[in-house]
Amino acid sequence: MPDESFTPQLLYDDGAVVVCVKPVGFLSESGSGRNLPDALSSYYAQARQPSYIGTVHRLDRIVGGVMLLSRKRELTGKLIAAVAERQVEKEYFAVLRGRPELPAAVVSDLLFRDAAHNKTYVVNRMRKGVREAKLAYRLLATAQDGGQTLSLVRVRLLTGRTHQIRAQFSARQLPLLGDVRYGSKDSRCQTALWSCRLALRHPATGLPLDIFCPPPRVFPWNCFDSSLYAPSPAVLP
Repeated sequence: MPDESFTPQLLYDDGAVVVCVKPVGFLSESGSGRNLPDALSSYYAQARQPSYIGTVHRLDRIVGGVMLLSRKRELTGKLIAAVAERQVEKEYFAVLRGRPELPAAVVSDLLFRDAAHNKTYVVNRMRKGVREAKLAYRLLATAQDGGQTLSLVRVRLLTGRTHQIRAQFSARQLPLLGDVRYGSKDSRCQTALWSCRLALRHPATGLPLDIFCPPPRVFPWNCFDSSLYAPSPAVLP
């Protein structure tokens, strides 16, 4: 539903595509509840600008950060296709409970999506409903918090599966801090996952877009030095 008090944090807007920060707690698709497309549409309508907004990819409600949307109907399909064909690079920061064995790696799993329970599981064989998932991560730093080790990692998705990052790390006994659904309750935060970077070719001009935004300086992101959140070279090991 539209939120008339909403002021978007715009990172890029040329009237054709918009890249902005999705707040934690907002849905990615238009419809019921607080959602980014309707909030953006209302914002542009109040500014007497064309108010069409098309969703081309998704972030979980509990995840904030960089999100790409279409401002022209004729470009929405092109952007959706670019995402599906892995022509859009997506990177995230995550805080894990525990420390990975390797400082950097590419990890692959078979994931089964249980839509009825809104949860994704790592499984050991291919069957109906199972899809391959792959991501790359790099360990940036660790910190101690009340006797437990927290690890800040930067992740690049090499496939785009629902709850992929959350499920793959949880299966390695490294759940994202605060991710109740995948085994890491923490009253101080929700799931510690932040969409930090999107890179793609503009669907109309063909020019490269590379947009970055660090997470806010709140727990648990403030457990680590702010210099770690600067734009950096590719995360692939």
